[in-house]
Amino acid sequence: MKQDSYARRHRGRVGWSQTPSVSGGGHRVSSGRMFLWAGSKGAQGSGGERRTIYQKVREYDVLDKRKTVTALKAGEDRAILLGLSMILFSVMMYFVLGITMVRSYSDSVWTEESSCTVLNSTIVAEINCTYSCGSECWKSSKYPCLQVFVSLNTSGKVVRLSHNEEAQDTSPECFYVPKCRKDYNAMYTVIMNISERLKTQQLVLCYTDPGEQQDSALLTRIYGRVAVFHSLFWPTCTLIGGTIIIAMVKLTQYLSIMCEQVGRIKRIASPAETQTVLWGL
Repeated sequence: MKQDSYARRHRGRVGWSQTPSVSGGGHRVSSGRMFLWAGSKGAQGSGGERRTIYQKVREYDVLDKRKTVTALKAGEDRAILLGLSMILFSVMMYFVLGITMVRSYSDSVWTEESSCTVLNSTIVAEINCTYSCGSECWKSSKYPCLQVFVSLNTSGKVVRLSHNEEAQDTSPECFYVPKCRKDYNAMYTVIMNISERLKTQQLVLCYTDPGEQQDSALLTRIYGRVAVFHSLFWPTCTLIGGTIIIAMVKLTQYLSIMCEQVGRIKRIASPAETQTVLWGL
């Protein structure tokens, strides 16, 4: 009975065979002898093939992931390098503009806008100048000095008018300093055209010194607010763009690390499910 129940329990996996045996009286008595052999070789072979295919697929997936990670790492490095280059370029531009435009703007005393009336515009003298005639060659010439006086409508004070800061620094007595040329008649024509235009346009907008330390006014400002704004606008955009690029790369890396940690936690939390899915493949 025990052998029958054992055979029924292991049906399909255990082979059962009876061999006759001879007793002492000559009669053949069938004694049960059991032969065990392993389960189906086909099933074992199929499971091994599945595991082999899964291992190959897993290896390909790991290789693809490594390639993807390598490509992403190179792209992130290039993006960070681009962002740092943009920030460095903007800092250099800030330095250059700080010692040129911004410094000249802060040192300028002609900051107050005023309405001026042109009183007199005449050529009073001829100023010597030099021009280049080649490599290490300089020749002398002359240009007419146009002197303009205006009256400030706010205070009634009469001051001398200059074209801009450069004309004021080069020749304070002259309204405009043309580029020195060999042809004197060409420079004289330019100066006369400016004089005629000032005479026809009596009322002009000028810039004066609110502290009244300077007895002159400017028609235009080279280093005004608009010029400073336009010179600082593009370096500021470059600085902001580089900072945004680096911040986006760092944010992407942080989110990638968080996703990987969440995936590890899920895999550790349910090992039974993971094993069942793997064997199912």
